[in-house]
Amino acid sequence: MTPWFGTAAETLPDTAGDGVLIGRIWDPAVAGPSPVVVRDGEVIDISSSFPTVRDLCEVPEPATVAAGLAGRRVGTVDEVLGNTGAAHRDDARPWLLAPVDLQALKAAGVTFAVSMIERVIEERARGDLTLAADLRRRMLAGVGVDFHDLSPGSEEAGRLKDLLVAEGAWSQYLEVGIGPDAEIFTKGQVLSAVGTAVPVGVLATSTWNNPEPEVALVVQSSGRIVGATLGNDVNLRDVEGRSALLLPMAKDNNASCALGPFIRLFDDRFGLDDVRGLEVGLHISGDDGFRLDAVSEMSQISRDPVALVDQLIGPHHHYPDGAVLMLGTMFAPIQDRDRPGEGFTHKLGDVVEISSPALGTLVNRVQHAEECTPWDFGIRALMTNLARRGLL
Repeated sequence: MTPWFGTAAETLPDTAGDGVLIGRIWDPAVAGPSPVVVRDGEVIDISSSFPTVRDLCEVPEPATVAAGLAGRRVGTVDEVLGNTGAAHRDDARPWLLAPVDLQALKAAGVTFAVSMIERVIEERARGDLTLAADLRRRMLAGVGVDFHDLSPGSEEAGRLKDLLVAEGAWSQYLEVGIGPDAEIFTKGQVLSAVGTAVPVGVLATSTWNNPEPEVALVVQSSGRIVGATLGNDVNLRDVEGRSALLLPMAKDNNASCALGPFIRLFDDRFGLDDVRGLEVGLHISGDDGFRLDAVSEMSQISRDPVALVDQLIGPHHHYPDGAVLMLGTMFAPIQDRDRPGEGFTHKLGDVVEISSPALGTLVNRVQHAEECTPWDFGIRALMTNLARRGLL
């Protein structure tokens, strides 16, 4: 029987043998984390060369360097993954962690303007397909370009804003969806992300929440993008819906940021153009028999990944340890789960699979944030551990 978190074959990218994959493990032998490279299904500890993933990602050519690194064999991906998600983990054996460490955890919101505009149309039309078609026609006529070609901050976007204001349909979300400035926020604190095969957390008080399947870019302190992974920007819709000023509470909770399973570093076989063409799949299965499948197409993103990184990092804002930036999602959780018209919300025990053939599959099970493993290994603990191991 396949475990709820999948097998190594399901976790790794379809082209794992062609890509340079790095990540992190918790190694009980040293009572701390170690960067690893995945090679031929084996997990190789590279901490003797690079004590943190951040250090490796800051070199001029991370993929080339990682591909040539030697290190200590930890075990197979199957063995380490199996111990990660085991109901009764063997604390004497290694397990997987989120693949980033000292990088800032950032996220971009409302980056798929097409889906946001369609949601505005749906809200205004209230199920009337004729009215929806008329609204869409008038918006397109007012803008002069197809929504798919709409560039945030452009003259056409400004005309659409004027039209939506006249329709009484303008919102703060559309401002960041088609306005000049992207929404970029802190998703979590450094070292607080969780990896694959472990729970993700929603607050026990939340009654309306959902996953957000996304591609996440790994960015050097220089602003150069050096790799990508998958992310789940867990969101409490009821909290954010009460007030946009509650975004930190809606987004940053224990185990609310999942990344993984591994970082795929950019090389001549995988790069930014490949990211632009990725399809990110979402599958949710609940203990109640509920199933949901959705796809987010990166080709539909309204702000290019480079443009988002430029708004994140540059002369206006520095990240000396780099950052990981989640790029947003097309996923709109509107499929009814219990009763018609109530849409989707998580239930405890939901298994969330976020996948892309080039990046693998990130799998987590939903649990109350208050009951997820506490985040208690911070920057001070990491520095103390690395110093004790003679790696600093």
